[in-house]
Amino acid sequence: MTNPDYLKCPKSDTAIEIRTDEAAEKSPFCKKHCKKKQFLKRSTAPSSTSDKKNAKLQKVMQYAKKTGATEAKIISTIDIVVEEKLANMCLEPRCENYGLSKNCPPHVSGPSQFKKQLENFNQAIVFKIDVPSEILFSSERRELFQLLHEMAAGIEQYAVKMGFKNSKAYAGDSCKKIFCYDHPECLALSEKGKCRNPQYARPSMSGFGINVLKLMETAGLTMNMATHNTDSDEIKMGSVCGLVLIC
Repeated sequence: MTNPDYLKCPKSDTAIEIRTDEAAEKSPFCKKHCKKKQFLKRSTAPSSTSDKKNAKLQKVMQYAKKTGATEAKIISTIDIVVEEKLANMCLEPRCENYGLSKNCPPHVSGPSQFKKQLENFNQAIVFKIDVPSEILFSSERRELFQLLHEMAAGIEQYAVKMGFKNSKAYAGDSCKKIFCYDHPECLALSEKGKCRNPQYARPSMSGFGINVLKLMETAGLTMNMATHNTDSDEIKMGSVCGLVLIC
């Protein structure tokens, strides 16, 4: 039995084992075909650097689950779908939180800049929290989204600790509504001071046009959709989710 050959994924810098005699192999990380000219040293296993990186990434995902995520998955950033029309929904129909914080439209860079930012990242961790549907629209909603932001920030900070120093987290709902609901204004936005909760408050995915449903689908996660009109007997569990870009 001969030793396998490996290709180097041009997007993720990850070694891919060649299982056929074809001239190229499709990378599971960036979905592109790697050519023979991208062969790593023949008959060698993936580099120890790549192994260590993947092991650290797995630890970050495990951390997400330990801190309360119902599920967490690693995806390629090339699979993150961003749509301008989704970000525009913050304005029309106008979101009640529009313009109230530094982390919401129109004070965020939006879809076009987010797409450019994605070019600096290869992988991301998607996670979700499942809760009884009635909680999503009860007096406990704020505490739920506070937990979501705290988890997203915690995963980001753990990723930084593991060596992914430019990691960046996104959550859901307005940080003003979640953390500063009892304050008249966002200090960071008013320029009267600094953010009151920089360790926890993270930008909402909505303002960047991130298609959350497709994000969940890509990660192989079930998104339990619940609305104000949801019958809790019909849809017993609802989901909220977060995203952490890893770099």
